[in-house]
Amino acid sequence: MPTVDLTAGPIHYVDRGEGPPVVLLHGLLMNHSVWDRVLERLPDGFRYVLPDLPLGAHSDPMRPDADLSLHGLNLLVAEFLAALDLHEVTLVHSDWGGALFLTAYGLDDRVGRLILLPCEAFDNFPPGLPGKSVSLTARIPGGVALALRLLRIRWLRNTPMFVGWMARKPIPDNLVRSWTEAGLQNGGVRRDLRKYATSKFVKSDLVADTEALRNFTGPAAVLWSSDGKVMPREHGRRLAELLPDAVLTEIDDAYVLSMLDRPDAVADEMSNFLLDARQR
Repeated sequence: MPTVDLTAGPIHYVDRGEGPPVVLLHGLLMNHSVWDRVLERLPDGFRYVLPDLPLGAHSDPMRPDADLSLHGLNLLVAEFLAALDLHEVTLVHSDWGGALFLTAYGLDDRVGRLILLPCEAFDNFPPGLPGKSVSLTARIPGGVALALRLLRIRWLRNTPMFVGWMARKPIPDNLVRSWTEAGLQNGGVRRDLRKYATSKFVKSDLVADTEALRNFTGPAAVLWSSDGKVMPREHGRRLAELLPDAVLTEIDDAYVLSMLDRPDAVADEMSNFLLDARQR
């Protein structure tokens, strides 16, 4: 995988195809591989870039003084787009919703379009029972390492406290092992996750920074799951109403990780949006 060295540290990323850039983000304790089933179904003629963000499943730790708060991670995403000299990016959000705040922070000048799968928004930081479990675990000495080991136990990770409400279908063992390997082997990776998971969230600021999306003028596709145990169903509607040029589509039979539950449906909707945006 290619690597770009940013202010916070090295970021590994997948880079496939040529054409208008599509940058696909992921959530906590995941990396680019969460998109594998969708990526193979997306149309040719686009450049698909998938960074491994420092959210607990990244290969190399960030610098010890790296700012991995919400604001710091937004700076990292913006710097990543600049380092690769990407313009008019279609930015795809899933699970981790922090990069929705690029507009609020005045960092979205390279973003031309948005695709929003179920993700944190408004005051839903950390999201639901799984998010609150990560936040609590990160505050306990040795908690992150223990959680990574427990995630490898299939029956346990399928409970609501872990990923039972994140994916309707069980997440394969090999995928989970790839997400937990670096964190189990490298204390710096666990440190990076703790930095974000224990950072302070002010609900009034979260809501205001989400609502700043009313100033984003590019096209947007909100591909929300009809299940709302972790990411409330109404948040999909609210985001679609907030964005000036957005269309809401609900994906049935899927939880938060709809790209794993319904890769066919997600890929079809994303493909239609990408091809339509290219013709505008």
